[in-house]
Amino acid sequence: MTHNHPRTTYSAVNFMHKLSLLSEQWRPKVIAEMNDYQFKIVKIEGDFLWHTHDETDETFIVLDGSLRIDFRDGEVYLNTGEMYVVPKGIEHKPYAECEVKLLLIEPRGVVNTGNEGGERTAMNDVWV
Repeated sequence: MTHNHPRTTYSAVNFMHKLSLLSEQWRPKVIAEMNDYQFKIVKIEGDFLWHTHDETDETFIVLDGSLRIDFRDGEVYLNTGEMYVVPKGIEHKPYAECEVKLLLIEPRGVVNTGNEGGERTAMNDVWV
């Protein structure tokens, strides 16, 4: 079976270049796919909402800045060059005092607000 993907090129994906194309926060954009997983970049600042992803783990990789991920019974702090995998079904809330640039890795179709929905929900499968 031939896989004709419109973004199949022999060139590197530069995180900072892709991030420079983002004009809004809290709106993840896809930069690559691997099997059923998407690599998404996003800029965030301030508080998000409590949510869970019942079907999948979610990986946060900090490309620039400092991120705190709150849990009901604790928190984890991530700085540039660090990552954390939030296990599926664990309620969490990202927070960034100043703008943070993130790489997210999650299966295609995962909604950024998990089971909560609402106005913070970003469209899926938007490429940059």
